[in-house]
Amino acid sequence: MNHSKTIILAAGEGSRMRSQKPKVLHQVCGENILDYVIAVSKASGISEIGVVVGFQAELIKESLSPQIATYFQPEQLGTGHAVLQALPFFEALQGNLIVLVGDAPLIRPETLTGLIMAHETGGYAATVLTAEFEEPTGYGRMIKNRSGELLKIVEEKDAAAAEKQIKEINSGMYCFDAQALIVALAELKTDNVQGEYYLTDVIEILRKMGKTAGTYVTPDPEDIQAINSRVQLAEAEAVMRKRINHKLMDAGVTIIDPATTYVGARVQVGQDTVLYPGVILEGATEIGKDCVIGANSRLVDTKIGNNVTIQSSTILDSSVDDFTTVGPYAYIRPGSQIGKHCKVGDFVEVKNSTMGDGAKASHLTYIGDGDVGENVNLGCGTVFVNYDGKNKYRTIVEKNAFVGCNTNLIAPVTVKEGAYIAAGSTITDDVPEDSLAIARARQVNKVGYLKK
Repeated sequence: MNHSKTIILAAGEGSRMRSQKPKVLHQVCGENILDYVIAVSKASGISEIGVVVGFQAELIKESLSPQIATYFQPEQLGTGHAVLQALPFFEALQGNLIVLVGDAPLIRPETLTGLIMAHETGGYAATVLTAEFEEPTGYGRMIKNRSGELLKIVEEKDAAAAEKQIKEINSGMYCFDAQALIVALAELKTDNVQGEYYLTDVIEILRKMGKTAGTYVTPDPEDIQAINSRVQLAEAEAVMRKRINHKLMDAGVTIIDPATTYVGARVQVGQDTVLYPGVILEGATEIGKDCVIGANSRLVDTKIGNNVTIQSSTILDSSVDDFTTVGPYAYIRPGSQIGKHCKVGDFVEVKNSTMGDGAKASHLTYIGDGDVGENVNLGCGTVFVNYDGKNKYRTIVEKNAFVGCNTNLIAPVTVKEGAYIAAGSTITDDVPEDSLAIARARQVNKVGYLKK
């Protein structure tokens, strides 16, 4: 394969999105639309990538890695004009220039590879990625000769009645011989309905130069589905979600109802794990083998071990180790690490805390800024009182300690190994090893008081 570079067109405003941010920074399955296009180029073996930006250019630049070159299009004067802005990126290129659109996240690596192979096999100066639609309204049509060579692309607004009957349409994505493209770009004119520099006009110009052009029909028309509205955003999300879920199921994950299971593009799930309806997995979440993720659980940037059961709970930016159970209705907030064989029960909240192996908080407990040792039992209603109104402090409960129900641990405080705290206590001082702490008012019975 010749040396190749990719240009991604991402300068448009996307006015139909009715949004204050650029269209290409809206998300599909938790990732920016533009990031999918970049990832596909890299997966196809093309790592030198340039992005043409315009509307809210700085926001787009901030979203990109420093390795991605950007080129500014001050006015949106057409696709040909956009590519011209990036001329310094490819003017010395002896090889292929791939032109992609930044609002088509469903393009797949195998489709892009197929386009490049068709381009090189055919010896073309330009090859257009196309699709065949039964309802091609709104798309540019591919005009070919009898031998199948591409003669020109006619935009919908400029097409004659007979040309509008053609079902093979333009995706807006191309593979060009870079040097031939440079010559053709210099010949572009604006004599069309829109008064713009159409990249599609390059095909006719190349033909007049004695070059040939061809097409590569994508095997899956969903590949070229672009996003121009919130409705199309949701449609692309549905396609991507279906692809992700099918890939997981093919790898040995059970998804009880794929239509109601939402898995992000970077999520990893191990073999024989079961995902129940309503599960939402986002960011860089990793789930091990033989887990059960119960209905309506949400996990974000979280690492889950093997044989973990999570019931209707939320876990954010934390980790849960093997054979632990979480929920129902638990909330594990960022910065938490839960060990092996632990129990984080119903209506337990954990924040920026650690729980050692075998530790249990079965219900109605708040563990904030704490370190809970191995085999600790936290009774119902235990509260780590970590905030004094200005500062937060840590609580340490060492291994094998027992904390009775309705206990307040006023941080900073340490409960030493093997200590036992009586129910209803408010602990303000450290508790020594193997000691019993009782910190509550003595009970007083006023006999017959209510008869007086």
